[in-house]
This record gives sequence, structure tokens and C-alpha cells, in this order.
Amino acid sequence: MENLKTLFFDTYAFFEVIEGNKRYMPYAKGIAIITTTLNLMELHYGLLVKKGKEIADTYYYGLLNFAVTISDEVIIQANEFRASERREGKHLSYVDCIGYVLAKSRNIKFLTGDKEFAGLGNVEYVK
Repeated sequence: MENLKTLFFDTYAFFEVIEGNKRYMPYAKGIAIITTTLNLMELHYGLLVKKGKEIADTYYYGLLNFAVTISDEVIIQANEFRASERREGKHLSYVDCIGYVLAKSRNIKFLTGDKEFAGLGNVEYVK
């Protein structure tokens, strides 16, 4: 079996792949994806507003198998990370902080184009 690169897809990354951003096309296949249901919730809502219920539901259920459980430890660490970054002037969402910490805990990169994550370790930043 082929050894695939594993990345944590944040909601930003999903939207860019869906919208066909050329910079994200290398991530459209041949990558093992991990995410959370919270990221899928954000994706579903955005697609619901932009493209309608059928497309939103299709992506939500189609990606659900890639969602992993969020442990209590990850929640606590994500809150600590969010608080420390806030002291540095960054305003990160709870969902993004959970994803970042979860990715770090699994030794995989956090794929995003969110400018707040540019320059942070363990991030594959693609704009």
C-alpha cells in the first residue's frame, strides 16, 4: 500500500480545493485527510449559503469519514494555544485552534491559507 502524506485540512483548505484554487490542486488527491466535524460544520454552512443544501450535504457526508474525535486534552490545549496567541494579537477561532493542536498532536501539518497561521510551526501555509 502506498504511503500517503497526511495533512489536517482546515475549513479554508476545503473551500480552496472545492473552488479549484490552482495552488491547492496538489492537495486534491493523493493526500490522506484528517479533519473534525467542527470543520465540516463550517464547510457545510458556507456551502449551504453559497451553493445550496444538496451540495452542502454532499460534501458534509462525503468527508465525514475523515473526521476524528476531539479529545478533552486537545480542547484544553487548544484553549491554552488560543489564549497565548491572543496575547500576541492574533484572533484565532476555536475551531482553528482545535485543528492546529490536533494536527500537532498527531505530528502532521495543518493545511491552511489563514493569514493568522502564516509563520507558525507545523503549518503548511498555502495562499
